[in-house]
Formats: sequence, structure tokens, C-alpha cells
Amino acid sequence: MRNVHRIKQLISYLDSVDYPLTEEEIYDLILKREIPHKNPNNSLIVFDLDHIDWWINENRTKNRSLKSYY
Repeated sequence: MRNVHRIKQLISYLDSVDYPLTEEEIYDLILKREIPHKNPNNSLIVFDLDHIDWWINENRTKNRSLKSYY
């Protein structure tokens, strides 16, 4: 399992896979429970990069579908 434990690490990973998000956008997605993450205690957020890869693919697919619809 590939994990990152900080939002800045997630931002770097997302940039490397050409899916850039800001820190604010990530916090918003966490609050809305729209991005896969674990919160084992209140001060730590863990992102499983395999789940993040799946989430990216799902969002890219949704965005392509919406663009082709319009």
C-alpha cells in the first residue's frame, strides 16, 4: 500500500500525475468526504495512493462524459 500522510505530499503526487489541486480544494474535498482518505486520529490524514489513483480516474471519466454531453 502506498500512503502519504500530509496534504503537501498529496499535492506533490497530484501534480506529478497531472491532476493539480490546491490545499484549499483538498480540504474542501475532505470536508465533503469526496476524496478517499483516512483520519486515524484528529491530527493525521492518510491518503492511500491506490485509492487516489482510482478517484482520479473516476473524476476524469465523469468530466469527459460531461464535456461530451454539452
